Amino acid sequence: MSKHRLPTYYLSHGGGPWPYMDGPFRDNFHQLEASLQRIPLELGQRPRAVLMISGHWEAAQFRVMASPQPPMVYDYGGFPAHTYQIRYAAPGDPALAKQVQGLIEAAGLPAMPDAARGFDHGAFTTMQPMYPQADMPLLQVSLLQGYDPAAHLALGRSLAPLRDEGVLIIGSGLSYHDLRNFGPGAGPASASFDAWLQQTLVQDSPAARSQALLHWDHAPAARLAHPREDHLIPLLVAVGAAEDEAGACVYHQRDFMGGVTASSFRFGAAAQA
Repeated sequence: MSKHRLPTYYLSHGGGPWPYMDGPFRDNFHQLEASLQRIPLELGQRPRAVLMISGHWEAAQFRVMASPQPPMVYDYGGFPAHTYQIRYAAPGDPALAKQVQGLIEAAGLPAMPDAARGFDHGAFTTMQPMYPQADMPLLQVSLLQGYDPAAHLALGRSLAPLRDEGVLIIGSGLSYHDLRNFGPGAGPASASFDAWLQQTLVQDSPAARSQALLHWDHAPAARLAHPREDHLIPLLVAVGAAEDEAGACVYHQRDFMGGVTASSFRFGAAAQA
């Protein structure tokens, strides 16, 4: 059993395979990298495994990564050749995958195992700064096509018991994700939507938070920040798995990639400040 109930996280995972690069592009990620490196210290214990819900995997029903040695998915383009040879060699956990599928199905949600799926960059770019040894079991659960907020809150609720068993639940996306308007031009929309996130996730009551997230697209600049909500919906899973617990901002940057306001959040108490 876990020493204490682990918190959950919604992490902005940055762009492409940035932890495996050097030079000016990598320089954009120093603050994000430092925030990710703090997470193992916040936990105060080594998780049994990490369960990742990434904005880069969706399916017609919830799919659970079931391979004992998952392959890699290089779901980006235009990066240096070596970034298509990256290997984050964490093991899978088929027994945990079966347990996860059972929890999801017990909540009345559709789920099936996926023995072929590999780690996408939403998973391995967040894990590399946190656990560079890649020796901790890692598995992913897909998003559900259509991005229904209620279904993803329900997914989080179904997974909540795993927190008492030492499983770290992470939603991986980006708090602003309009790739057609990135950099300085993204400043007003990203700042406006981020202010709503800060109020909703950190200041509002847990009950009000869940209700607001069901209607996230009514938030200021919501559709400017997320024309397609694949990188936001992992947040709802992280919230659902810690629905009655306080939120905290663990990363906040106003000049990410030259002008984007971006944030990450924790739900539940940290073991260490």
